[in-house]
Amino acid sequence: MNKRMSLGTPFTYLIVLLVVGVTVVPLLFTILGGFRTNAQINNEPVGWPSPWNLENYADVLTSDVFWQAMGNSTLISVITTALAVSVGAMAAFALSRYTFSGRESLYTLFTLGLLFPLTAAALPLYLLLRELDLLENPFGVALPQAAFALPITIVILRPFMAAIPGELEDAAAMDGAGRLGFFWRILIPLSRPALTTVAILAFVTSWNAYLLPLLVLSDPSNFTLPLGVAAFQSQFSQDTARILAYTAASMIPAIGFFVFAERHIVGGLTGSVKG
Repeated sequence: MNKRMSLGTPFTYLIVLLVVGVTVVPLLFTILGGFRTNAQINNEPVGWPSPWNLENYADVLTSDVFWQAMGNSTLISVITTALAVSVGAMAAFALSRYTFSGRESLYTLFTLGLLFPLTAAALPLYLLLRELDLLENPFGVALPQAAFALPITIVILRPFMAAIPGELEDAAAMDGAGRLGFFWRILIPLSRPALTTVAILAFVTSWNAYLLPLLVLSDPSNFTLPLGVAAFQSQFSQDTARILAYTAASMIPAIGFFVFAERHIVGGLTGSVKG
């Protein structure tokens, strides 16, 4: 047993170091690159800023275009998260607490939605949004993103809600609370860890989305941050340092939000697995 642990532990550490290297090193390269000049990058592509240059980040953070793109990303992500969590919570409630014909088939259908890529629906989705006059509209991005977030939302919430004892529902009924009263007053508060998890996943996924905003938004004033980064790279293709600063500034909010909420994500997923 000890021999197995002694052999497995270094291998585990090696895998962890490789994963950290693959994920963290590019982030550090991008963030530190924004503090360098183009001459420094050309002379030494991988190096420490010497001296540190704050001009690139100052130009980005004082740009109206950057803050407009951030505002668009925030608006779309908030709408997506609110729709995905509210609709997903109600669907998970019905699938976990009600018994009806076809319940498991419906749940399986939502589960299969995890395997359905957005690229397969790009053309019909674009045509539908055009018919609904939702192009160049935040809801044209938020509604499909919320729909694609529903499968993972329901898969996480259903077992969590199903694990809540039925005695609580019986006690609530004896106190005069109906199904909706039990849902709002008891089930939702008890499901807060899982709700936080799905909200974070929906928000970060929406924030980082590129393909769907690219299909729906063509006016630069409506661009989200990923589209803004692509447009900025095309406009300043020779200014590598400024591009790195813009890219790093667009990543920091999502990274900070994810790091801050990491504990909630683990707690919600753990509760769902136990359920």
